Amino acid sequence: MAGGPKILIVDDEPVVIKSAERVLKSEGYDIEGAGGGREAILKLEKGGYDLVFTDLKMPEVDGLTLIKWIKKTNPHIGIVIITGYPSQDTIRDALELGIIDYVPKPFTPSVLLDVTERAVQWSEGRKPKEDKAGEEFPPAMAAELDRVIGAFRNVPGGLIPVLQRAQEIVGYLPPVVQKRIAKGLNLSEAEVHGVVSFYSFFTMKPRGDHNIRVCLGTACYVKGIEGVLEKIEENLKVGIGETTGDRRFSIEGVRCLGACGLAPVMMIDQETYGALTPAKAIGVIKGFDPSVGGAEVTAAAAQEEG
Repeated sequence: MAGGPKILIVDDEPVVIKSAERVLKSEGYDIEGAGGGREAILKLEKGGYDLVFTDLKMPEVDGLTLIKWIKKTNPHIGIVIITGYPSQDTIRDALELGIIDYVPKPFTPSVLLDVTERAVQWSEGRKPKEDKAGEEFPPAMAAELDRVIGAFRNVPGGLIPVLQRAQEIVGYLPPVVQKRIAKGLNLSEAEVHGVVSFYSFFTMKPRGDHNIRVCLGTACYVKGIEGVLEKIEENLKVGIGETTGDRRFSIEGVRCLGACGLAPVMMIDQETYGALTPAKAIGVIKGFDPSVGGAEVTAAAAQEEG
């Protein structure tokens, strides 16, 4: 990808810039960093950038101010937000200003690369890959989604049931699905995104066949959930917010599952599992997929039960 789009990463946390550089440079992108909005403006005035990835909360010149300046002076530049505070209001404001997408912090390499690819396609005037027939958004799926949108087009409060059905059809709610729903229901993209980001049962990332929700609340931490989570991540080779390569499992961290008396606790789909140890947790997951862990995991879990 040598000679490809030039990207400016704007963040007041040097570790974020370094992480983004490490991921994106390995894929051949031309990357530079700026420690804040003011430095970014000075660099952008010299020209040469195709995309800007910016944080929102920064001293002196914040992200929204920077985005407004870019849209006024360099409207051809694509903009992506990198933020640890993706609140409904700020994301809505940013969408209305015309950002392409956003990356939540801390980000994984796969998420950053996926959003970057989408932004590059935007900058080159191409549609995102999900819009292409025969790829991640096939015609049959699009037709079913359009049928649902049509059924609720004139129904007051129809957005949430459409989003629920869309998530069942597609599996998650990426920007391309949100845009299709917004257009079909005659709503703004910001309004649709605001609802998706507000309700926890909606997801903008693909989930696995089985969703593992690990409680990270105080009671569970005291009882050792950290060791349980480390063992789960070690065996599945993914972290919180990620999905295994075979799409069998997703891991989600939550503040409370309402079962503090059973701490430490996790849920898999709709079933709650308490009094966990690392071995017991892997033993439970192994029940959903025998390839997880090994014979020693089954033996350790059995010994603990005994």
